[in-house]
Amino acid sequence: MKVLLCEDIQKLGWFGDVVEVNNGYARNYLIPQGLAKFATEDSIRAIAEEKAKRAEQRIKEHKRLEEAAKAVEGAEAVIAAKANEQGHLYGSVTAEQIAANLRAQGFQVANEVVSLHEHIKEVGTHTIKLKFAENLTTTVNLIVVAEQSPEEQTEEA
Repeated sequence: MKVLLCEDIQKLGWFGDVVEVNNGYARNYLIPQGLAKFATEDSIRAIAEEKAKRAEQRIKEHKRLEEAAKAVEGAEAVIAAKANEQGHLYGSVTAEQIAANLRAQGFQVANEVVSLHEHIKEVGTHTIKLKFAENLTTTVNLIVVAEQSPEEQTEEA
């Protein structure tokens, strides 16, 4: 069944695209949720102008993401976390912590951009992949250091 998308749907298409989907998917999900409507000549013509505007917005957004990715390429994020003497963290470093650290340095990084394939539970240097878009990725270095407790700080002084 051919439907006209009324919203951007990941891995299916953009607003205004006419796509072929299974009848059940269209009738039971896309159309009742308002995500699509039956593809007719009139419905396609009615949203042509809005489709052009959204395509222009997507291009601008992609350029902005490219600039953000280029700016953050090779940056370093340093995070202090509680660890034992062997360098094992008591918790783990999260994507939110990494993104917040990069934002504090002035980079435009959203939490969902940080892609962690495994939990970071060790002190040391790690390479982190940032996925800004489907085909737009970059890497940053993460340095995890052991956080000193107040007792250790007074002993050193």
